[in-house]
Amino acid sequence: MKKIMVLHLVTWIWVCCVAHSRRPSSVNIGAVFAFDSVIGRVAKEAMQMAVSDVNADPTVLKGTKLNLLMKDAMCNAFLGAIGAFQVLEKGVAAIIGPQSSAVAHTISQIADALQVPLVSYAATDPTLSSLQFPYFIRTTQSDLAQMTAMADLIDFYGWKEVIVVFLDDDYGRNGISALSDELEKRRLKISYKLPLSIKFDLDEITNLLNQSKVFGPRVYVVHVNPDPRLRIFSVAHKLQMMAQDYVWLVTDWLSATLDSLSPVNQTSFSVLQGVVGLRQHIPESRKKTAFASRWIKMQKEGLANTSLTTYGFYAYDTVWAVARSIDKFIKLHNNITFLLHDNYKVSHTVGIGIKLDKLKVLAGGSELVEILLQSNFSGVSGQLQFNSDRNIVSGGYDIINVNRMAITGVGFWSNYSGFSVVPPETLKKRKHNRFSKYQKLGNITWPGGKTERPRGWVIADNTKPLRIGVPKRASFVEFVTELQDSHQIEGYCIDVFKKALEFIPYEVPYVFKPFGNGKANPNYDALVKMIAENVYDAVVGDIAIVTNRTRMVDFSQPFASSSLVIVAPINRARSNAWVFLKPFSADMWCATAASFIVVGVVIWILEHRVNNDFRGPPKKQLVTMLMFSLSTLFKKNQENTVSSLSKMVMIVWLFLLMVITASYTASLTSILTVEQLSSPITGIDSLISSNWPIGFQVGSFAYSYMAENLYIPKSRLISLGSPEEYALALQKGPSGGGVAAIVDELPYVELFLSKETDYGIIGQPFARSSWGFAFQRDSPLAFDMSTAILKLSEHGDLHKIHEKWFCKMGCPEERTSNSKSKPDQLHLVSFWGLYLSCGVVSLAALLVFLLRMIRQYARFKQRQKDSASSSSESPSIHCSQVFVNFFNFIDEKEEAIKKMFTQCDNHHNPN
Repeated sequence: MKKIMVLHLVTWIWVCCVAHSRRPSSVNIGAVFAFDSVIGRVAKEAMQMAVSDVNADPTVLKGTKLNLLMKDAMCNAFLGAIGAFQVLEKGVAAIIGPQSSAVAHTISQIADALQVPLVSYAATDPTLSSLQFPYFIRTTQSDLAQMTAMADLIDFYGWKEVIVVFLDDDYGRNGISALSDELEKRRLKISYKLPLSIKFDLDEITNLLNQSKVFGPRVYVVHVNPDPRLRIFSVAHKLQMMAQDYVWLVTDWLSATLDSLSPVNQTSFSVLQGVVGLRQHIPESRKKTAFASRWIKMQKEGLANTSLTTYGFYAYDTVWAVARSIDKFIKLHNNITFLLHDNYKVSHTVGIGIKLDKLKVLAGGSELVEILLQSNFSGVSGQLQFNSDRNIVSGGYDIINVNRMAITGVGFWSNYSGFSVVPPETLKKRKHNRFSKYQKLGNITWPGGKTERPRGWVIADNTKPLRIGVPKRASFVEFVTELQDSHQIEGYCIDVFKKALEFIPYEVPYVFKPFGNGKANPNYDALVKMIAENVYDAVVGDIAIVTNRTRMVDFSQPFASSSLVIVAPINRARSNAWVFLKPFSADMWCATAASFIVVGVVIWILEHRVNNDFRGPPKKQLVTMLMFSLSTLFKKNQENTVSSLSKMVMIVWLFLLMVITASYTASLTSILTVEQLSSPITGIDSLISSNWPIGFQVGSFAYSYMAENLYIPKSRLISLGSPEEYALALQKGPSGGGVAAIVDELPYVELFLSKETDYGIIGQPFARSSWGFAFQRDSPLAFDMSTAILKLSEHGDLHKIHEKWFCKMGCPEERTSNSKSKPDQLHLVSFWGLYLSCGVVSLAALLVFLLRMIRQYARFKQRQKDSASSSSESPSIHCSQVFVNFFNFIDEKEEAIKKMFTQCDNHHNPN
């Protein structure tokens, strides 16, 4: 009995193992998409072809039949959810689709709950790759890659602003959000957004496009669903918005639409003249060619009712990726099983026939997702593999241009190589570097038939000219003002603006709008603020570029410096009979004169005993002593020095004399040629440290700068309203109720000095700033105006306009005096080292000479004493007599002393 029981148990275990190890006879996959749509029609045929090919391939699934359960979502999230429930109820290992991003958001929630992979070949919304949807996998390129390509295209052609037309759903909003982020990285921007409702009609398109015609940008980016009727461009063509100066850029929806059209239906291409778009790049391969040939054959046989698009390739490869992954999953688990989750048990049936209690969780669904993400095979769309965001690795985009009712490829884009006329896969093999100099596209025919790059924006037209605010000044009207009689606007700034317009390669209609009453200078901050408030499009005038204004508007390249400068009275130093005394100060003259005398005395002492030129009557010796040192200034001395000590002193003296002479010459030259200031002010530091009143122009930023930045008491700042008030205040001076100096912007000061010759600029400019023309933020005209101003400067036109207005009485810079160039007198402190050196050498020479004389005199006296030792005792000698005898000894010539020594020796040793 026990043997029978054991035999039954073993048999039962064997049967169970065999049943469990046997592969399933079939496996279901679902497909939820809109059947009657541009993408849906081609995807349906492609997926059916793929299922047929998978089932015919013995190497995949190995006898397990792949069943495709399709449900029509009709581009509706609700119907898509119902379709997802219907296929999930039948136990599917994966869901393919949908092509709508909005529907994909809804189905992803369902797929995540039941742990069933959702693989989409057409939902491009970047947010579907978020961690919120871990079971969503994309086998087409994300709009993140597409919008990167679009942003690069906009940047490639140098456009700064665009207008976007988009579908106001998840697909449209999130795609445009990605574009905005990419543009911002390139310092570009979306100026205006034109959202369309899901079921937009011609009237809605017409209203939106009519509104956009008043905007400046003319670059449109269109991101909507595929539309065979091309309604947006039909309306744009009727509104004459497909003409020159317009740019129309489209995402890959247009290429999907055009590729799906049969040749008979391509007559609508005429409204697309000049449109540039993107198409997902499918590398050339034998598989692609064979698949395209099969499709054409099916079309001829009536089995396919649409032309092949890129989404057909992706849909075909999606089925293969799912089939391969299921095959690997079955090899690991031997079967596909579904479990009823407690949280999803429902005891009733929904009215539409869905039995929620039969919805089961795919066992190992997360593992199947991992297997799918490890896919790496060559399909009809190229190499299929996924990145970390669960998106297919981007293969790049084709850049297409619609011209003469035909689609022309003008180049390629890829994330690693940028733009080129060579396919990305070829450049990848060459290890192509993405540098701007390598970026290249073929010739594009733009709307209107032109091949030159459109400007991309229109600043104004004759019906709506550019509104330019100009300050109506009451003083310094030479810069800009409105003439009372003719009401014309003229001035230096106006001339610069009009001349700059000549260098802009397009017409800019404009009208000047005076700002101010003409009785007082207007508030420039308020004028600039009106640009930000859209009252004016620009402001032309003497507008200083300061920090608070740059926060509101954009400025052009500066056309004039407006640094603050100090102006004060000046006069020209007039030569007088005693100008030659000015280079040296009194102490310097005294030291120099004393040096001549000292050097003369020292040389006389050192040369008197050995040089006949320094001997003779006292009068002659005195003249020789004085003239010797003075004559060293002009020529070689008539008296030659003999003593080595004298020569040593002369070397140091001549070096001192050389330095003093050169310094004197330079100082005198400066005094005779450099203009001197009558004001004791030398610059802004001395002006701040003084207590004198300071003048400034009404309305100038000089007042706020001095009060807030330099902390000058406001009580010292005197407002002046005109050049006449400038001159009067400077004439009176601080003691007469005027000002010591005026601080103002350089252009105003130059204009003032062109009429007044008694004043000049003191010190260096400070608070450096400039004048420029102000424009609305991100206005393209600001860039073109900057380029024009640079050309004005290069061609010398700015200088000519400057001379016209500011050099009527000679250019003020010719009268500008820099206080730092004021020649100061030379003082003894600058040369005391030289004088000290000369004095030390002279003193040392005298000391050596004196010691030699004392030694010689002592020897002489000793000889005399020895020769007189045999005679009677010598009388005593007083101290004063000793000094007299010593000086008499020194006064003797060297030869006489030697004779005296000889006589003493002969007397001491008689024959």
